[in-house]
Parts: sequence; structure tokens; C-alpha cells
Amino acid sequence: MNGIFIINKPLGITSHDVVDCVRKNLKIKRVGHAGTLDPLATGVLIVLVGTATRLFDKFSGLDKEYIATVTLGRVTTTGDSQGYVIGGKSYSHITQEEVKAVLNHFLGEQEQIPPMFSAIKHQGKKLYQLARKGIEVARVPRKILIKDLRLLDFNLPNIEIYLRCSKGTYVRKLAEDIGEILGCGGYVSKIERTGIGEFNIEDAISIDQINVGYLKPWKN
Repeated sequence: MNGIFIINKPLGITSHDVVDCVRKNLKIKRVGHAGTLDPLATGVLIVLVGTATRLFDKFSGLDKEYIATVTLGRVTTTGDSQGYVIGGKSYSHITQEEVKAVLNHFLGEQEQIPPMFSAIKHQGKKLYQLARKGIEVARVPRKILIKDLRLLDFNLPNIEIYLRCSKGTYVRKLAEDIGEILGCGGYVSKIERTGIGEFNIEDAISIDQINVGYLKPWKN
């Protein structure tokens, strides 16, 4: 049994939870995913089954698309709505034109410092494990490419954005950086991954639909 599932991950569970669901439904151990989504995030998750797990690098390296809501005026410990508020300033003076200008600033190739609340490892431990203990370590900036970044809705304190980006781009960190440049702080309050490479949200099935009939054969 080999192939891929395109799954619409629901809110509140981890990507690993989805993998476990596939293992249980198909009664197969060799299952993985290509591109972690936080519990807060929903949307497209590629799950690899059988020999398709060898294609991890191929799928994880594809461009990603997101629709995210950034809430201005607050800074949190995690960069999203699940963290504690640790700062922020007034956002009432910010205009739609200012937001568009800031978004344009992020277009193209750049370096992004990964957030502490990430699965990147430092001396054998994941950064989020250290962050939960109040430990912060220096992170090496990573090159990313933001190919498209647009304002979809402006309704302060919330702005909704569309993002198309390369592998390794952290939307939570982008939200923090947007808020920092605007001078008020910001965090991600909602995020949906709408596409990975050629696969989009319309291709995705729910976790309740996981069965061999939806397994896409894949040869490479």
C-alpha cells in the first residue's frame, strides 16, 4: 500500500495526530507527513504512505500557500493566540495603505530567524521544549523566499493576508515582524494552509474520509 493523502487538517490537533489516524485506519506503520502544521493551523497536509515516505524531501520542498489573520496591538510568547500576552501598543492610527506598504517590504528573498516555538532542534532538543522552560537560545537565520504577500481584508485589529512562500517560512514569525514594523506588535490568530505545490484545499479530504479509496498512487 503506497501513495499519498491530501488531508484538510482540522483545528486543535497535531500533524502527528493525523499520521496516527492514517496508521490506525489503514493498519500500516509506514506513514509520515511532509510539512508540519501547528494545532492552531488548519488546511492542506500531505501524508505519505508506504514507499512514498521516501519522497519526503520532494514534497516538503514545495511552495506553500496560506491565508492568515494577524491580530495587531499585542505580542505573545508564542507568536500566536495560544501564548501569553507580553507586550503591544496601540494600533488605532494604522492605515490600510501602511499595511500594504509593510507587506510589500517582505516580498522576495530574505533571511528569517526561526521562532523559539518551533520543532527545530538545538543540541538534541526541540526549540519549543526549551521555550516552554523559559530558555531562549540564538537561532541561525534561514533564507526564505516570499513570492506573493497580499492584504485580503482590513478590519482592525485584524488584517487578513494571503501568502505564497518557500519551504521553511514561519507564518508566526512573519506576523510578529509585520507587527514590529508597524510599531504595535502582532500575532497570528488564525491560519489555513490552502496549498502545497500543485495540491490545494479543494483536493483535500477530511480525517473522517481517510480510507484507501482516497489514497493517490505516486511513482517516482
